[in-house]
Amino acid sequence: MAGFYRCSYKGANGENKYMASSQMEPTDARRAFPCFDEPSLKAQFTVTLIADKNLTCLSNMDVASETEVHSQITGGMKKAVKFTKSPLIVPIRVYAPPDQNIEHGRFSLDLAAKTLEFYEKTFGSEFPLPKMDMVAVPDFSAGAMENWGLITYRIVDVLYDESSAGAAAKQRIAETVQHELAHQWFGNLVTMDFWDGLWLNEGFATWMSWYSCNVFYPEWKVWESYVIDNLQMALSLDSLRSSHPVEVPVYRADEISQIFDAISYSKGSSVLRMISKYMGEENFIQGVRDYIQKHAYKNTKTADLWEALTGASNGKPIQSVMDIWTKNVGFPVITVTEDASKSSISVKQNRFLRTGDVKPEEDKTIFPVMLGLKTREGINEALMLTSREAEFKVPDLDFFKVNADHSGIYRTSYSPERLRKLGKAAKDGLLTVEDRAGMIADAGALASSGYQKTSGILSLLVGFDTEPQFVVWNEILTRIGSIRGAWMFEDSKTKDALKELQRSLVTAKAHALGWSFSTGDDHVLQQFKALMFSAAGSSGDQKVVAAAKDMFSRFASGDRSAIHPNIRGSVFDIALREGGEKEYNAVLEWYRVASTSAEKNTALRTLGSAENSELIQKTLSLCLSDEVRAQDIYMPLSGLRGHTNGITARWAWLKQNWEAVTKRLPPEFSMLGSVVQICTGSLSTDAQIQDVVSFFKDKDQKGFDRSLQQSLDSLYAKAGWLKRDRADVEDWLSKNGYMSSK
Repeated sequence: MAGFYRCSYKGANGENKYMASSQMEPTDARRAFPCFDEPSLKAQFTVTLIADKNLTCLSNMDVASETEVHSQITGGMKKAVKFTKSPLIVPIRVYAPPDQNIEHGRFSLDLAAKTLEFYEKTFGSEFPLPKMDMVAVPDFSAGAMENWGLITYRIVDVLYDESSAGAAAKQRIAETVQHELAHQWFGNLVTMDFWDGLWLNEGFATWMSWYSCNVFYPEWKVWESYVIDNLQMALSLDSLRSSHPVEVPVYRADEISQIFDAISYSKGSSVLRMISKYMGEENFIQGVRDYIQKHAYKNTKTADLWEALTGASNGKPIQSVMDIWTKNVGFPVITVTEDASKSSISVKQNRFLRTGDVKPEEDKTIFPVMLGLKTREGINEALMLTSREAEFKVPDLDFFKVNADHSGIYRTSYSPERLRKLGKAAKDGLLTVEDRAGMIADAGALASSGYQKTSGILSLLVGFDTEPQFVVWNEILTRIGSIRGAWMFEDSKTKDALKELQRSLVTAKAHALGWSFSTGDDHVLQQFKALMFSAAGSSGDQKVVAAAKDMFSRFASGDRSAIHPNIRGSVFDIALREGGEKEYNAVLEWYRVASTSAEKNTALRTLGSAENSELIQKTLSLCLSDEVRAQDIYMPLSGLRGHTNGITARWAWLKQNWEAVTKRLPPEFSMLGSVVQICTGSLSTDAQIQDVVSFFKDKDQKGFDRSLQQSLDSLYAKAGWLKRDRADVEDWLSKNGYMSSK
C-alpha cells in the first residue's frame, strides 16, 4: 500500500476485481516514478495514464485529452488520458468502487462543498485547482491522504450509511474530510521545508478540522471533546521519556513514518489551540491568512508561521514563547500551593514523566506556561509563568482553578483539600465541561505516575456520580479503564472490586438514559447513551446484559434492525463475552457478509471479546489470512485487550509469527509499529516486560524502534504504578465496600 499499487474489491458476482491507487507520502513517490522525492523540491507534473478503455482514470487535475494508443505491452488498444496543469472550475465529486453504494458518499460530498468554500473565505485564498475528487480506496493503510485535488480515503472514513454507522462514525468522517481539505492549503499550497516541520501540516490540519467542525455543527460541542481526545493523546505520548519535540530532527527515511504520531498531530494542534487563546481567535486566523498568502506555492519553516502570527498579535512575543514549546520535548506539571495569609498561590513547574522519575538533566526547560487563572471574577488569560516558580495573588481562595478550559499543555497538581473543593465547585456549576473533564484527566495521570495516590482519583470519581455531561463521563470511564487495565494481571478479588466500582457508578445513569434511539436524539445524546450502555454492560449490569443478549438473539435470527448502530459493537462484545462458539460464528459470519465497511469493522473489532482459548486462536488466525486486509490487522488484535487470555495469546502470536507479520507489514509501513504497540501494550508484569525486551533484542528494529521504545516506557510506568499503589487501591476498595469479603 505504497507508491502506485493494486488493491481489490468484489464485483457484482462476488469475483475479485482490481483497481490501482497511490500513497506517496512520505517517501513513496520514488516507488512509482523517478523523481526528487523531498518536500522542498516542489515541481509541476503532467500526468498521463494509459489504461483499458472501460476504466475510470483520476489524477490531481482534470482531464486535458483522451486518445487511443497501441499498447506495447499487451499488443491491444488502450486509452491515454492526459491531465491538465492549469485551473478552471471546481467541481467536487466522490468516487467509490462498484461494490459500494455511492449514495453513502453524499454526507462527505455536501460537507466538502461547504468546507471548501469556508476555507477559501477563512484563508483569503481561493482553492487553486480545477476540481476536487475524493476517492474511497479498499486497501489503504492510512485514514486518508491529502493528494492535491484527489484525496484518497479508507472507505470507512468517507462513506457514511446512517442505517449502519453511529454518531461517532459520522463525526470521525466529518473531522477526516475537513482535516484533508485543510491540507489543500496547509501542506499542498504551502509546504514545510523538510520533515522536521511535519507538524505545520498535521497540527494545523487537525486544529482546523475541529475549528470548522464547530462552525458547521455547533451542537456537537466538539471543543468540549477536544480536551479528552486530542489534548489527552498529546499529553499521554509526551509524558514518555521516548517522546520527541514537535519540531523533531529526522535523519533517516525510515524515521519519517514514525513521526506521524500524536506529537505531530495532537500536540501540534494543541500548541495552536493554546496560541489562539493567547492571541485571540480573530488575530490568530488573520495571522494564518497572512502566512498562506505570503508563502503560497513555497516551502516554509516554523519560524515563518511565528512571523506571520507575531504580525497579527499586537506585539506579543510569539516566537520566543512558542519556540520553547515546539523545540523541546515534554511538558510540565504545575504544582499549586496556597498561602491564605497572603491570599496568594505559588506555582512551580517541573517536567512531567509518566514514570515519575525525572532526572535533573531532563528538567532544564522552563516553559512559558499560560496559567488561565479562573476565579469568580472571570479568567485571567494574560497570566503567564515564565520562571521555575512564582507567586500570584488570588482575589478569593475559596474558589480558583488553574488552566481554565484546559487550553494549556500541562498537568496541574493540587492539594487533596483543593481537589475536594474543586469537586464541590463542579457540582455547584462553577466549572465548565472542559474544566471538569480536564481536572479528572489530570488527577488520573498524576496518580498513575506517582505524584498522587490512586485512592485520591478513586475518591474524586465517585463524587461525580451525578455528573450530567457526556464528555465528563467519557473521561471518568477512561480513567477507570486505565486502572482496570493496569490491574489486569492482579488477583481476581481486586479486579472484581474495580468492576463493581464501575458498575455502581454507571448503573443509574445508564438505566436513566436507556438504550433505545429515536430521531429526536441529538448527536451528543446518541453518544452518551452508547457510552453508558457499554460501560454498564462491560461491568456486568444484569439489566443491560439481558437487553444485549435479547438484541443479539434477534439479530442473529435475521432481524438486522434489532441492534442500533450506536451500540452494535457493545452488544457484540457482551454477547461474545457471555456466550460461546455459536455467538462467535454469528459475528464472524456478519463480518463476511456485511455490506458496509463500518459494519465489517464493528464485527472484526469485537471478535476478540470471546475469552475461550480456541476462539482466541481462531481470531488470531484471521489476522494473517486473506479474509482480513493488511490495513485491518490491528482491529482483531485490539479486540483481545479486554482479558488476560487474549493479551497473553496475542503476544505469543506475534512472537511465533514475527517473520510473517513483517513480510505482510514491511518496516517502512507505520502499521508495523502499531501492531507491536498493540501486542505489547497491555502487558504489565516484570516477567512480561523482560520477555518483550529479550524478544526484540536481536531483531532489526528499523521502522518501529520509536514505537517499541514508547511501548516499553508505558510498560515500565505501569509496572511502577502497580508497585506503588497496589496496597493503596486494595485498601480503598475494601474501606468503601467494593471488595468482597469472600
